[in-house]
Amino acid sequence: MRTRARQRAAAEEDLRPARWPPHWLRRATLLRLAAVGALLAVAAAILWSAEPVSPCAPATASTDGPSPSPSVSPSATLTLPAGTVGVPVRLADPAALTAVRPGARVDLLAVPPAGVQKPGGEPLLLAGRALVLDVLTGDAGEIGAALYLALKPAQAQATIAQPEGSRFAIVVRE
Repeated sequence: MRTRARQRAAAEEDLRPARWPPHWLRRATLLRLAAVGALLAVAAAILWSAEPVSPCAPATASTDGPSPSPSVSPSATLTLPAGTVGVPVRLADPAALTAVRPGARVDLLAVPPAGVQKPGGEPLLLAGRALVLDVLTGDAGEIGAALYLALKPAQAQATIAQPEGSRFAIVVRE
């Protein structure tokens, strides 16, 4: 105990000047703290000024170039023209999906299964010059690789009414 008391007494009698600023508050440390503060202020300003993006915004895209992503991309779809409905169609040959892009026009053909097919096996034209809204490739849930087409309601009903096992094909127009 006497040593602590002696140290206190010696500290009280010490008249040497104290260092200011303390070692943790030197110029380099202050510059670092100012830089971090400035970066945080810029990040907060960027986040504050960003417009919120609604996940339900209407999807529109340009019609030039292929679909930007190998999966379903809502931003790559075109809007439905008036008087049409959107119908996803699986093609018999998924490789045909590489030949089309959103905005292209295609003829949709159907070949009924062998038991239902008429003699001669002529394919049935379901829709002429149908607008391709999107090309769905890869694993897109239940649909898989398909075309999303804009069809008139009568054409959509004829497409959906095809017997199970029908194969669909397209002829690219543009």
